[in-house]
Amino acid sequence: MRYFRQSARDRSLFPVKTTLQRVYVALIFIFLYAPIFTLMVLSFNASKTRAKWGGFTLKWYRSLFQDEAILRSLWNTLSIALLSALIATLIGTVACISIVSMKKRNRSIIIGITNIPMLNAEIVTGISLMLLFISLGIRFGFLTILLAHITFNIPYVILSVLPRLRLLNPSTYEAALDLGASQIQAFFKVTFPDILPGIFSGFLMAFTMSLDDFIITHFTKGPGIDTLSTKIYTEVKKGIKPEMYALSTIIFIAVLALLVLVNYSSKGKGESPVL
Repeated sequence: MRYFRQSARDRSLFPVKTTLQRVYVALIFIFLYAPIFTLMVLSFNASKTRAKWGGFTLKWYRSLFQDEAILRSLWNTLSIALLSALIATLIGTVACISIVSMKKRNRSIIIGITNIPMLNAEIVTGISLMLLFISLGIRFGFLTILLAHITFNIPYVILSVLPRLRLLNPSTYEAALDLGASQIQAFFKVTFPDILPGIFSGFLMAFTMSLDDFIITHFTKGPGIDTLSTKIYTEVKKGIKPEMYALSTIIFIAVLALLVLVNYSSKGKGESPVL
């Protein structure tokens, strides 16, 4: 009898728990997206001051595409992020294939070494890479930023691709070899399609990490070259231009559209969402 009374009491509290959970989740999303929504609203504000609404306008979007410094920073950011993500994805995928073929002890050591850059503070990584480039006599500029971004992107790719490789059945690869396929043909026909979601997930993660990195870029960039993060940092002291609000809004909408498209296509194919 006591059990039934306890069950009835739990059922009576269930709507209250559900309401509290919904309120809690709603508060989390408000704190996450309220700053972004505020930024988007300010990008349409005719007044330069954030404390006063001067009316709806699109002039900041028009002046954005006329500002050469911002467009140059945007080009540097996108090109570095895309190149570093592509190269890191290639290196990380090849590294995963090598790690899987290792013995258990060596595999554990390599995975532990791979985790160090992710757990390490970015300022330590940035200063270390800066000292390395100085000791090698490499001139700071686009190349040093690209090399630095490739370096810290590789662990993220490895940790995205490696779980997919571990789930593969090695018998299918060996069967392809027995049927007369070469090692390259067997890889691209059998292994590659199965690990492609992990490769794509690692590429997106590397691209995102490179896109918004500041600390490592700050220590490895040279004079005369800026990314969006370093450009915004230099403008904080004298005031951020409203054009930056417009650019941030465009980037947010583009990333949101890409995320929806990727997850919709994955759902249509019956696969689990990438992100």
